[in-house]
Amino acid sequence: MLTAAGSTNASSLSLSERRDAFRKLMNFSESNVAIGSVEELALPGPESPISIRVYSPVETGADRLPGLVFFHGGGLVAGSLDTHEGICRRLANETGCRLVSVDYRLAPEHKFPAAVTDGYVATIWVVEHAAELRIDRDRIAVGGDSAGATLAAIVCQMAKQAPGVKLAAQLLLCPIMDFGAETESRSEFGAGYLLDKATMDRDLEHYVPAGLDPTDPRISPLRALDFDGLPPAHIHTAEFDPLRDEGRAYADRLTRAGIEVNYTCHPGMIHLFYGMTDVIPYARIAMKDIGAEFRAALG
Repeated sequence: MLTAAGSTNASSLSLSERRDAFRKLMNFSESNVAIGSVEELALPGPESPISIRVYSPVETGADRLPGLVFFHGGGLVAGSLDTHEGICRRLANETGCRLVSVDYRLAPEHKFPAAVTDGYVATIWVVEHAAELRIDRDRIAVGGDSAGATLAAIVCQMAKQAPGVKLAAQLLLCPIMDFGAETESRSEFGAGYLLDKATMDRDLEHYVPAGLDPTDPRISPLRALDFDGLPPAHIHTAEFDPLRDEGRAYADRLTRAGIEVNYTCHPGMIHLFYGMTDVIPYARIAMKDIGAEFRAALG
């Protein structure tokens, strides 16, 4: 997979090469999954319109569905609506949600807090326009994978302060929860397991403005002081992922705060396994299980 993607650590890649390598890697995700419908929209953003892609599942059974606002991974410097087409199609079908994929701004052209701002603005817009999107306003969740899951967790913290907004759940796939973490999994799997330390360090340099501590809770949601009032969480990590331990730590923090948590560490898997359904047979099984669990949680 690494050879096909032309992937080496980011310290030896230009930004364009980093993005191209990620795009090639995401080609291992089936993008031709049958879906009910796909709609391209744009919503008002802080500097320019934010593109979104709305996926309706094959079998709806109802006009108004639960909603899932989804943020793609890519280290906050790579990824797009297109790279996650396959993941979003599969998630929409398996969760039964009308899924809204958000094309947030990327670093280094747009450093922190651009991605966070776009994620929050898009989430609030979906809540406020739920009726026209044919989404049940009382069953709107946020989710994402890798760095997109980071954004989802931060949006949950921000949404607690928004009048009339109560998110139903958060779905986090192999999340980055602490950019300053020094964990056993980061040490053990920081090289040779797809996602390497050099790549994460370089992405972080692109994303965080000079002088800002990457352990700031607006960047590293595990560092938040208050976990009260957050929505129920469904967190999925992989056994051989350097991010595994911080995902587990986030689940533990939520549990201690009295938040309902469903946590699964997928044995034998690496980072991004859920997006490689073309080459990892277990990925299809896992996505079905993840979707069924989330579908049940949203009723």
